[in-house]
Amino acid sequence: MMEHLLPFEKIKREVLIRKESPTDERYGKSPEKRTVAELLERGVVNVIKPKGPTSHQVSAYVQNILNMSKGGHSGTLDPNVTGVLPVAFSKATRIVEYLLLAGKEYVCIMHLHKEVDEKRLRELISNEFVGKIRQLPPVKSAIKREHRYRKIYFVDILEIDGQDVLFRIGCQAGTYIRKWCHDLGKSLGVGAHMAQLIRTKAGPFDESTGVTLQDLTDAHYYWKEKGDDSQLRKIIQPLETAVGHLPKVWVFDSTVNSVCHGSDIKVPGISKVHSEIQVDEFVAIMTLKDELVGIGKSAMTSKDMVNSAKGVAVRIDKVFMDPDVYPRFDVAEKKKDDKDKKEIPNLLPVKVKE
Repeated sequence: MMEHLLPFEKIKREVLIRKESPTDERYGKSPEKRTVAELLERGVVNVIKPKGPTSHQVSAYVQNILNMSKGGHSGTLDPNVTGVLPVAFSKATRIVEYLLLAGKEYVCIMHLHKEVDEKRLRELISNEFVGKIRQLPPVKSAIKREHRYRKIYFVDILEIDGQDVLFRIGCQAGTYIRKWCHDLGKSLGVGAHMAQLIRTKAGPFDESTGVTLQDLTDAHYYWKEKGDDSQLRKIIQPLETAVGHLPKVWVFDSTVNSVCHGSDIKVPGISKVHSEIQVDEFVAIMTLKDELVGIGKSAMTSKDMVNSAKGVAVRIDKVFMDPDVYPRFDVAEKKKDDKDKKEIPNLLPVKVKE
């Protein structure tokens, strides 16, 4: 059995310490300590999409169940396709565009129009249909129909039953599996089509955390009507889950608020970083409580972030944390100093007239 790993899953990252620092418990909150109401402000539900509705309809169902006015999904699935469909809502909605960077995994049944030799099938897939491929999107697709290149990370044939081939495939976002099947059939000279497709992974989300729309409906009912939030807590994942595929840069409490106002991150504001970060790579900017502050593009490698004394390390792309969750520590310290000065009694000797 071959190992089914998307590119980000293959990278073994370590945490490199630049400077240890405590975090002030008065500010922010670890994701696992958030209330249900706070999770609803910045949450993601990993829906197992049923056959029938479009991805946009499923996203709308989630918003309706949770009484949300804003939401979005990561990676459109055709109405007849089922499987993993992460839906983000409220202030987490914009995170879905970064999920597209992580790749997808599917299990598919391809029907060959004539039987072919298994050895020939495996060799053709290995030689021409894994790695960088050239693909023309189907006639019915949401994008402009022109040739483009996509990466196929792996293909593992699980079973062959006559003209039906069951396989697992890992691919770059935007790959059309039904077109992959069609093109393979054409190269074999027998024709083929996609008979069934299930998405099993979308970035850091997989089937193990998937829930049905009915599960979500029931959990929301028990929270609202019975005051029992136990099931809803299991279903709504914090925003931070959606950046599980990105390398992390952790910043000091004193750096957080400037990032929330759109400032780039300079080396002195960094506490620790993940290893293996390359220049011009998307990174998740985290607090020391593991809250997502924003996403940016690295301007340095991991080693340079740790070893340099100055310079811009990350250029901010999008901010997800509200300003002033953490204070401006220069202002906070000045207020504290001013207060302390007022409270200190005058201990200087007083001259007494004789």
